[in-house]
Amino acid sequence: QVQLVESGGGLVQAGGSLRLSCAASRSIFSINPMGWYRQAPGKQRELVAGITSGGTTKYAESVKGRFTIFIDNAKNTVHLQMNSLKPEDTAVYYCNLNFGAVLGDYWGQGTQVTVSS
Repeated sequence: QVQLVESGGGLVQAGGSLRLSCAASRSIFSINPMGWYRQAPGKQRELVAGITSGGTTKYAESVKGRFTIFIDNAKNTVHLQMNSLKPEDTAVYYCNLNFGAVLGDYWGQGTQVTVSS
C-alpha cells in the first residue's frame, strides 16, 4: 500500500504562482510514469504534466512555458511549479504515480487550485 499526500493548492490571482507537492510514503526512485492531472467542473480529467524517472517531461499545450514538473527523490516528492496562472487553470489537481504491476497505480487526494481574474 502506498499513500500520496498532496499539498500546495489555494486561491491566487491571475499571474500568480503556486507550487503543488505530492509526497509518497515510499521511494519514487525509478517510478514510471509520474504525472499531474486536473479536473475542472463539468470537464474530463486531463494530463497537465508528466515526467519519467530519467527526467523526460511532457506538458499539455495549454501550460507549456508556465508549468514545470520536477522530482525530489530525497523527499519522495513530485512537484508542479505553476507560474503565470490563468483563471482557466482553476481545477482540482491530482498527482498520479505508477508503482508497477505489483504495487499498482495510485492517485493523490486532490488539491483545489482557484485562480481569480
